[in-house]
Amino acid sequence: MVQGHDRGESPFSVLTPRERDVMDYVVSGKPNKIIAAELGVSQRTVEAHRARIFQKMQVRNAVELTRCLLTQRTAS
Repeated sequence: MVQGHDRGESPFSVLTPRERDVMDYVVSGKPNKIIAAELGVSQRTVEAHRARIFQKMQVRNAVELTRCLLTQRTAS
């Protein structure tokens, strides 16, 4: 999945606090426009955070991200 987590760390530890905020909205199915309004940032900023989250987590879409999150939570 995510490289560099051999010490038992969560793969989500590579995300910034703001990226984790955005990730929570993404996995709950919120559209970028709503995420932006609720976080008080531009839609473009949300898009940039989503792109970095997907890249860091090595997923291609929100469904894969959600699966990754659920797998991590059940393994804990």
